[in-house]
Amino acid sequence: MQITKKQLTPTSVKLTIVADGALLEETKTAVLNRLRKEVKIQGFRSGKVPLAMVEKSVDQNLLQSEFIDAVLNAVYADALEQEKLRPVSQPKVSVSKFVPFTTVEADIEVEVVGDLKLPDYKKFRLARPAVKVEAKEVDDVIANLRTRAAAKEDVDRAAKDGDQITIDFAGTDAKTGDAIDGADGKDYPLIIGSKSFIPGFEPELIGLKAGDEKTFTITFPKDYGVATLQSKKVTFVVTVHKVQELVEPKLDDTFASTVGPFKTLAELKADIKKQLSAERENEARRAYESELLEKLAAKTVVAIPTSIVEEEIDRHEADERQNLTYRGQTWEEHLKEEGITEAEHREKQRPAAELRVKAGLLLSEIADAEKIDVSEDEIELQVQLLRGKYTDPGMQAELDKPAVRRDLVSRLLSEKTIAKLSEYATAK
Repeated sequence: MQITKKQLTPTSVKLTIVADGALLEETKTAVLNRLRKEVKIQGFRSGKVPLAMVEKSVDQNLLQSEFIDAVLNAVYADALEQEKLRPVSQPKVSVSKFVPFTTVEADIEVEVVGDLKLPDYKKFRLARPAVKVEAKEVDDVIANLRTRAAAKEDVDRAAKDGDQITIDFAGTDAKTGDAIDGADGKDYPLIIGSKSFIPGFEPELIGLKAGDEKTFTITFPKDYGVATLQSKKVTFVVTVHKVQELVEPKLDDTFASTVGPFKTLAELKADIKKQLSAERENEARRAYESELLEKLAAKTVVAIPTSIVEEEIDRHEADERQNLTYRGQTWEEHLKEEGITEAEHREKQRPAAELRVKAGLLLSEIADAEKIDVSEDEIELQVQLLRGKYTDPGMQAELDKPAVRRDLVSRLLSEKTIAKLSEYATAK
């Protein structure tokens, strides 16, 4: 096979291919064998008609069409491997010359990932941060457990720090008086001092009694999660229904035994520290791997086709839309909240999308370079673990689909490659 490659752009190529005689002969035989099953000639059993007679009996247009398709599929696959190309779209194919069964020449244009230049990942170093659980963190968990286990006693006095107060509240724009979505509640139990509300809200409740009503204005933080409320002044009207004193249980071995299978308070604290350490380790590992990939991807040089970046943005936005649905918010409301158009939202996502695409290409290239693979045993183990986790018949059937196994292979390959990169990055 002769291949001539012409680089049209950094992310598209034109391949001019001339198929060799051996491939043409082999392909013709394979096509005739496939068509032989449909040919019926008196005196011959089904599928046993000589190929020469099959060739004379079948529709010549059908034979030539299937022959050309088979040849093009074969030469295209070989050309991708030989030229080490990564296609990201369906190729545009045009046959420039065809002499039945003896000559096939074709031009194939395809969008590809450009040449990729990896950073020297074996010498790249990134320190892994140490994980430490402070005594105060354990004490905070203990305090939370005591608060949750506390007895609540109604009191006829002004609310103070540490009390639980049940309220109705409604927030309006301090300038316009318009109601603000999500800034209202009925019979809401709130522990003063828990810091679970907007900063400045809970202190306003100190001194209130059951039956009291209070109006006050607070300014939302400039980094508040909802963009339209950042630094906004909101006026709240609060009505108090109940004030309760929290009587926390004594901090001793008896309390520990009510929380779980612990004989002593020391055992409870040790278990909390162990769980917090495991959580911190997992969080730190994920953050470290994300930072490592991001830094290596930023050092990777590659021309990325616009189409795969657009697809990555589409996937990210689809996930975002689904999360908004769970929260009861429409896409239009979200864009309005962010104060941007749909086009601006896409452009805002583009740098991160390009980095994610780069990271994926980086992992694939390094997996090849390091000869990292995934065994059938590893795949089967993951499938069995998922079968144990998802017992629904529909999910069980999904696990048998090839696409699911391909996804598992991709995930396991990425995990093993990231582990190898982490090994290099933390080497002494």
